[in-house]
Amino acid sequence: MNKKRADKNNRLVSSSQKKILTILADGQFHSGTELAETIGISRSAICKQLNNLTEIGIEFNAISGKGYCLERALQLLSETEISLFLSPITRSLIKELEIHDSINSTNSYLSDKALLKTTKMTSLTGIVCLAEYQTAGRGRRGRDWVSPFGNNIYLSILWNFQNGSASINGLSLAIGVAVIRALNDYGVDGVGLKWPNDIYWQGKKLAGILIEVSGETSGPCSAIIGLGLNLYLPEEQAKPITQEWVDLSKIVSDNKDVIRNKLTATLLNYLMPTIANFEKDTLGSYLNEWRQLDCMKDKEVNLFIGKHAFTGLVKGIDNNGLLLLENELGEIKSFASGEVSFRQS
Repeated sequence: MNKKRADKNNRLVSSSQKKILTILADGQFHSGTELAETIGISRSAICKQLNNLTEIGIEFNAISGKGYCLERALQLLSETEISLFLSPITRSLIKELEIHDSINSTNSYLSDKALLKTTKMTSLTGIVCLAEYQTAGRGRRGRDWVSPFGNNIYLSILWNFQNGSASINGLSLAIGVAVIRALNDYGVDGVGLKWPNDIYWQGKKLAGILIEVSGETSGPCSAIIGLGLNLYLPEEQAKPITQEWVDLSKIVSDNKDVIRNKLTATLLNYLMPTIANFEKDTLGSYLNEWRQLDCMKDKEVNLFIGKHAFTGLVKGIDNNGLLLLENELGEIKSFASGEVSFRQS
């Protein structure tokens, strides 16, 4: 989730820590002796490694005579398990799928990768990057994205478009629709869209979309489509967040666990075709559905553009995806960008 700029925690996940987490992921107690023997380090080193893991959002219990147990079982990302739930069309569109234990940011990683390939006169498309943990996750307008280990979805997709950046205007709105479709398919209802690219549930932010485009205006360009979706956000890790937020653990019923790898595949099953066909389908194919999902319509908001602030009543979006805002004089103006916040009653 977005938070104000702060000193970044550039801590990486060590191989020993990953091994510990793989063993503890089942949510059961494991003795210090068992962990030490399996991993090949001392019991005191096990304790030290576990204490360090609290910095990346891992919560655990230590009980004498029983050992160590995570407060919440982890579902670590697995390419094999994700692949089980991918549709044939999605498989054909994904050229590479990378899963990282820790990374600065999935968007930044793909941006660097695309730049490296460009310098070698080659191009990449259909590359999917996932991470368990981001040391410098990025939201819109330079904000950090709180990215604790192993509970949420941090996903970016690199795709090349042939007709220039102008041909993909409104892509973020279409991606928002695709995410809602995937959540509905998975059984998550009541989610809506907040212009331009946030996923909301009952006035609280559930997910965010970040799209970064590079290349020519009328020629080939590449886009990196990033998605951060909260499955479970520890309260301690969420303290720096400055807006109302929610995660899927608070939305789904108690007797229905979210299967992280399956949900990741479901998202890709909707995202990949939307991205691949967007130049042909264009924003017009998604406008009606986006409007039905609009959770800002007829609500009073503040719109911030740089140092300028505008107040008004949201009247939806126009056919180009611009925000329509009615001021106190009854005038409706359109906005292509800006930061929107609901006005407190």
